[in-house]
Amino acid sequence: MSNGEGDRPAVMVTNDDGIDAPGIRALLHVLVSSNRFNVYVCAPDSEKSAVSHSITWQKALIARPVEIDGTVAFAVSGKLQCTPADCTSLGVSKALFPSVPDLVISGINMGSNCGYHITYSGTVAGAREAFFNGVPSISISYDWVGGKSTVNDFKLAAEVCLPIICGLLAEIKKKTYPQNCFLNVDVPTDVVNHKGYRLTNQGKTMVKMGWRQVTSESEGGKMLSTMTMETNSSSGSESESPNLKQALAFKREVKGSQVDNSDTDHSCLKEGYITVSPLGALTPADMDSRDFYKQWLPGVSAL
Repeated sequence: MSNGEGDRPAVMVTNDDGIDAPGIRALLHVLVSSNRFNVYVCAPDSEKSAVSHSITWQKALIARPVEIDGTVAFAVSGKLQCTPADCTSLGVSKALFPSVPDLVISGINMGSNCGYHITYSGTVAGAREAFFNGVPSISISYDWVGGKSTVNDFKLAAEVCLPIICGLLAEIKKKTYPQNCFLNVDVPTDVVNHKGYRLTNQGKTMVKMGWRQVTSESEGGKMLSTMTMETNSSSGSESESPNLKQALAFKREVKGSQVDNSDTDHSCLKEGYITVSPLGALTPADMDSRDFYKQWLPGVSAL
């Protein structure tokens, strides 16, 4: 393919857990070991989970070379932050790499990205940014469960996604790849016993979040990318932070969940399928809502 050395396609990888995260390292190992791709990496230097599609607008980004066997890799940082969307935008621009990649892969994320959580996801945004720029892309997440999952599961997740990656590149080479979407893939917790690939739609599942007032910025521990609290989090015994003397501090906490039990991404993932959901840039409202506003809008001026 024209973008790779020789006949091998060029694949660019990014993520939101940071360039040293086990998910992206496992994915890179599998891609390089397959000896099928020219692999490029442009990823944040640290975790940037749940940043959605935010971008750096005025400040410069700093790309530092990183040694990762079999790849050309850069860790990217910014004065404020560097997001997955930033990394993808830089990586496909030909400012950092000599050519546009054939495919962008964002992942592998620690934690699933289904339902409404897709809106918050930096991992999905990394793939969406490639789609905005006319580059085929895929986001990959592993349904990590604390106490059950292990780091080796990321390698297994990468291996079961390799046929999808190769299949996409085959369609790209034949110029039969659909240009009006990108793919979001979620791999079930029990990777070894997965039930196969399942084409799904984005559902409405989400974790219900609330806020709790705290007296210390470190009280309550850290919210993980899996939408759960760190198990070894602080008990809140720290002294009050000096900058909170005149201010109020609040931290997020999980209040519950909204589960979509229909035949959508989250429910199929929990059944053990590798879910494959085509996504677009926009999510139009349902027809009932559009019909309501079609009747409602002409009468607004009378109100």
